[in-house]
Amino acid sequence: MVALAREKGLDLTGPDGLLKLFTKNVLETALNEEMTTHLGHEKNRAESGRESRNVRNGSRVKTVISDAVGGIEIAVPRDREGTFEPEIVKKRQRRLGSVDEVALSLYAKGLTTGEISAHFSDIYGASISKDTISRITDAVIGEMEEWRNRPLDAVYAAVFVDAIVVKVRDGQVANQPVYAAIGVTLDGRKDVLGLWAGTGGEGAKFWLSVLMDLKNRGVNDVFFLVCDGLKGLPDSVTAVWPQTIVQTCIIHLIRNTFRLVPRQHWDAIKKDIKPIYTAPNQDAALVALDDLEEKWGNKYRAMIRLWRNAWEEFIPFLSYDAEIRKVLCSTNAIESLNARYRRAVRARGHFPTEQAAMKCLYLVTRSLDPTGAGRARWAMRWKPVLNALAVTFGDRWPAAETY
Repeated sequence: MVALAREKGLDLTGPDGLLKLFTKNVLETALNEEMTTHLGHEKNRAESGRESRNVRNGSRVKTVISDAVGGIEIAVPRDREGTFEPEIVKKRQRRLGSVDEVALSLYAKGLTTGEISAHFSDIYGASISKDTISRITDAVIGEMEEWRNRPLDAVYAAVFVDAIVVKVRDGQVANQPVYAAIGVTLDGRKDVLGLWAGTGGEGAKFWLSVLMDLKNRGVNDVFFLVCDGLKGLPDSVTAVWPQTIVQTCIIHLIRNTFRLVPRQHWDAIKKDIKPIYTAPNQDAALVALDDLEEKWGNKYRAMIRLWRNAWEEFIPFLSYDAEIRKVLCSTNAIESLNARYRRAVRARGHFPTEQAAMKCLYLVTRSLDPTGAGRARWAMRWKPVLNALAVTFGDRWPAAETY
């Protein structure tokens, strides 16, 4: 690498010297591959008797500006007929997108620094050290901290919370929970509010610290908080936002129900629990639960106890119309986010530090919905819900001049 730098006249002094050389190699390799595709043959490999007489015609030196390493001189190949139109570095283009964004994207997909280094070597024929990859990804730590402490809206229609488990090698590999929260604003926007590394417990003390963090960042009121029956959460919510309604995820409740009964009775249980969560009101739901207990209570006491214990957090959504019920009955809003997180976590296996895990999850968050199409669909889905909420919570809805 050093010999190549001297040959190309590059100064390797300073922290960005190797990265500049790497960027130069990547660009020139890609440009030469584009020229090969354009001409249909590699350098000095033109077939005799072919129709086109177009061949390579040397190169021209061009200086481009990279956000990562500043100015870089690259050799852009030319063809004799002047028909070559490069895509990597277009004609008259002087500024590059940051090459380090490629490394960040691969890191967000779960690749290790060693795998990213090998990937660049395989694809571009140029190598970059694992330490340099680490330095590139470490550059987002300040951005991540700024994102985790940014101000939030004063009022949210709903907040969905859930957790995933990552493996962190701190002396020995151990499971560590990471909690995420998604908020839905009063204009229907979906926003990942934050990520918090847990210590293994889900008690009221931990959740109080998470909710206080949200309140300190400006969240003064939340209409609904939807969760997966997290221990200690309702008490913590009441302490921070006294008017917030805690709603347990109906999908998780049903899923946990089937874990407590043998498969041979699933069809019958499915039919008998449906009147509970589709009941027109709380009284009808309680009657349906009593019927379920009368029929199955002797066989499956744990199933009945599951529903009884979750009852206070299960029944709130039954007091609202169909539009509100539809979006409050599950944590699907955050489950899709967790699916993206788990994909990156599985690819990595485990992380060397907690910070490395949080960095990876933040990069996944940053790369969500690049076109904005998902946000647009989400906002359209929530318009009828927000209209219903504006009527139901009219006394807490911000005035037009402050909204």
